[in-house]
Amino acid sequence: MIDPELAARIAEAVDRNFDAQIETTKRFSAIPSTRGAEGPAQDMMADLLRERGYTVDDWTIRMEDLAGLPDCGVIEHDFSQARTVVGTLRPAQETGRSLILQGHCDVVPAGPLDMWDTPPFSPVVKDGWMYGRGAGDMKSGTIAALYAVEAVRQAGYSLKGRLHFQSVIEEESTGVGALSTLQRGYRADCALLPEPSNRTITDVCVGVLWFRLKVRGIPAHVAYASDGSNAIKAAYRLIQGLEGLEEDWNRRAKSDPHYGAMEHPLNFNPGIIKGGDWASSVPAWCDVDCRIAILPGWDVDACRKEIADCVAATAQKDAFLANNPPEVVWSGYLSRGYVLENAEAPVALLREANAAFGGGELRSRAGTGLNDARFYSLFYGIPAFCYGPKAEQVHGFNERVEIESIRGTTKSIAAFVAGWCGAGRS
Repeated sequence: MIDPELAARIAEAVDRNFDAQIETTKRFSAIPSTRGAEGPAQDMMADLLRERGYTVDDWTIRMEDLAGLPDCGVIEHDFSQARTVVGTLRPAQETGRSLILQGHCDVVPAGPLDMWDTPPFSPVVKDGWMYGRGAGDMKSGTIAALYAVEAVRQAGYSLKGRLHFQSVIEEESTGVGALSTLQRGYRADCALLPEPSNRTITDVCVGVLWFRLKVRGIPAHVAYASDGSNAIKAAYRLIQGLEGLEEDWNRRAKSDPHYGAMEHPLNFNPGIIKGGDWASSVPAWCDVDCRIAILPGWDVDACRKEIADCVAATAQKDAFLANNPPEVVWSGYLSRGYVLENAEAPVALLREANAAFGGGELRSRAGTGLNDARFYSLFYGIPAFCYGPKAEQVHGFNERVEIESIRGTTKSIAAFVAGWCGAGRS
């Protein structure tokens, strides 16, 4: 049982600092930390950790160090400035269990700015919600975890176990930020990721593959279109073929114990398309960047082969592509799904912490998007799961996070930290 006095002190500390927490969240969310531009967000996080007495490890990620590690994604952009930041609190004598709290500071692009009601990187609080790109996914959760630890300390308690507070990048595209912390040697008895989950526990997650279709055609003046071969139209036919694979995979998912009841858990998305050079020329090239999900337990290499075989079979039905086959390039995630196992103790404690601060019964959530918990759970024997505030329109326009869910999440994470690591009166 969570000690009532501890719970009361934590709640009072969170409430006392909550206005400052929201302002910190707004400042963090105002940084446009899209892929390749995460440096200022990492600078801010390193400063926040140092101000609170953490020992900070701030290093540049080298992809050659990660080569051969499981589920290492493919990096294509300039990665020379990519960094990971880890802050550590280590008691003089470690008598409690260790914990990783991990958030990612990378955010997806905002899209056309005129389609937002308010500027995406000028966060505003309105009607009980904070609006802004990354406010929900997942900067509010990261700052909630930071203030949760601080609430335990300000309530007059010291942690008995080691705590690593990790700020990573690339969660939205490859996962190599989280992987870099493991390559660096960071380990703990449990990992909690405060991703937006509406105060449920995400303990099951799909895997994700990213790939690019590179289609080539024959250019011609559009007045004589039949003399050429239109790469954009051919790419569309390949997309239709992959939609057939998507439906086949979802039929297979009907027998899955975690996703069988869902209508369509495995989603294929052609997310970026580029092609052609001139409106009056038959396009000679088209590139389509795609994402597709796979079930936990499915083999990544076998799924890659199915995708390549589907593209090849579809191309065979096209008069031009049959002799000029498209190329499939793996361009990001190569990630397995996961199911949390052997985690009775941390889940029971989280259940208690959630209920203690208005969260009610802790519900399990099978995610149809990817998260970094897979690395810890699948490959390093560290039980890991997501638990965070309520967010809506994630990756969409007018992304937002509910303010009171941030408050409740912060209190519950604080109680979890104190219970898991152990906390004694300072």
